[in-house]
Amino acid sequence: MTAVAFTPAGLMADHPGLRPVCFHSPYEAAAWSVIGQRLRMTQAAAIKARLAEQHGRRVHIAGQTLHAFPEPETLRAITNVPGLTGVKLERLHALAEAAAAGELDAARMRAMPADDALAALRALPGIGPFSAELILIRGAGHPDVFPHHERRLRAAIADEDGLGETHSGDTRRLAEIADRWRPYRSWVALLLRARAAAQNAQAGP
Repeated sequence: MTAVAFTPAGLMADHPGLRPVCFHSPYEAAAWSVIGQRLRMTQAAAIKARLAEQHGRRVHIAGQTLHAFPEPETLRAITNVPGLTGVKLERLHALAEAAAAGELDAARMRAMPADDALAALRALPGIGPFSAELILIRGAGHPDVFPHHERRLRAAIADEDGLGETHSGDTRRLAEIADRWRPYRSWVALLLRARAAAQNAQAGP
């Protein structure tokens, strides 16, 4: 018998004020997805920061100078990025063109059925199922998407619902569990990951 070990309200009480941190736009989230493929996160972050510093607009906030990620027309004109392969640069150019054409508009993507938005994202060069979910959730800020391809989340759901590790790969069953969280599946997923991370930190090595 499955024991329901959590509720969205309980998760919110355990993590007051925690909300998903989003990228500035789906375009930037898509670019991050392409940059980060087969790279360590620290490497990818350094490349993205260098692109912003060299080609992005300067923004002055609270006495600090920050650099925005290059706008689509600027990115499209870049012909060489140290640390990125030619294939990745071609994919970034394609994403810039899609953004300039309005295909990566956040409001447009949120207004679409989630499955249609994910399918449209997967049609872009270099964007697979995992990246498409990241772009829709953390780029467009869609509140109600179940991330089928996030292994840590699947493990957290299986653990919280008492299903055991063997069921963490049963995405259909996990998606049915996540249906209880509508219309905020994206947010509940974040809270579940936060709880799992806190529990792992307490458990130690």
